[in-house]
Amino acid sequence: MFVVIACLHLLVSVALIGVIMLQRRKQSGFAGVFGGGTQADMSSGQWQRLSGLSKVTVLLLSLFMVTSLILVLVSAR
Repeated sequence: MFVVIACLHLLVSVALIGVIMLQRRKQSGFAGVFGGGTQADMSSGQWQRLSGLSKVTVLLLSLFMVTSLILVLVSAR
């Protein structure tokens, strides 16, 4: 089971790197790192405003975190 999860974790990490590298760079500077913006930017839901590539990044990041936790729990036994 450990080997299967480790292989899945490796595939997810490579896919996550690829998706992050494909994303377009935002020109908001340092404020964009922490979600800086005006109150008018928050008029609609955040999830609907994300592009498809950003949604894939969020899903891959979530899967990466879950597989990381599972690997820690399995290896602690």
